[in-house]
Amino acid sequence: MTRQKLEAVLAGLGPVAVAVSGGVDSLTLATLAHRLAPGTALVVHAVSPAVPDEATARVRAEGAREGWTLRVIEAGEFADPAYRANPVNRCFFCKTNLYGAVRAVTDRQILSGANRDDLGEYRPGLDAAREHGVRHPYVEAGFDKASVRALARDLGLGAVAELPAAPCLSSRVETGIPIEPETLGFIHAVERLVGGALAAGTGAKRAVRCRVRAEGVVVELDPGSLAALDADSRAELGAGIREIAPARLAGPVRFAPYRVGSAFLVQQGEARS
Repeated sequence: MTRQKLEAVLAGLGPVAVAVSGGVDSLTLATLAHRLAPGTALVVHAVSPAVPDEATARVRAEGAREGWTLRVIEAGEFADPAYRANPVNRCFFCKTNLYGAVRAVTDRQILSGANRDDLGEYRPGLDAAREHGVRHPYVEAGFDKASVRALARDLGLGAVAELPAAPCLSSRVETGIPIEPETLGFIHAVERLVGGALAAGTGAKRAVRCRVRAEGVVVELDPGSLAALDADSRAELGAGIREIAPARLAGPVRFAPYRVGSAFLVQQGEARS
């Protein structure tokens, strides 16, 4: 893995369209592609109820700073019943709609920010990428997540390099529970509420995931934050969450340790961690 190898991969692709979500992987790839050949890289970002406003703002800010040619589009996945049904391969339908929308605005080679670490996980979105001829330069150049962060620092993208992992909001909804924009808005509001409460006085950002499960709402926190949250704080946060919850989610709120992908059910009764 070297930056030179990644640059060689990009140089051999010609005009490209980089699909950017607002995370470290795609932002770094877009920055490098643009700097290597200014004017030949199109950056495409899809807005959606599943994408936090902060991610879109980050894309716009980086685009303005770097001088990208940026297109903001709507992927339209919420018009797809297969996506909204939230099956185990939901990401396939999400990416199918995304890449279809990108292809509708450009005939350039589409690039994604997938890296080698992603290959070891269940990623149905990669199947959609293959069907749409999407290339993954990080994978081709042997980059894992740590390598991407190192590249971001090398490019002077300090704040971007330290961005925590932030899967789309739909990933918080348990497999089989329909995806609704109202639910995603609630999830985002809860994560901002709890994250703000945890950061009060320290300014530190903490891992917060609001999961919508069949059993109700579960707020997952990193071990340190969970241990520091006393009974009164839990009760106060729980009350605040219930105030903003849709009627169907207005029951008790449970706090639990953070587990990556815990809302994703591989099969009945088994959660992917």
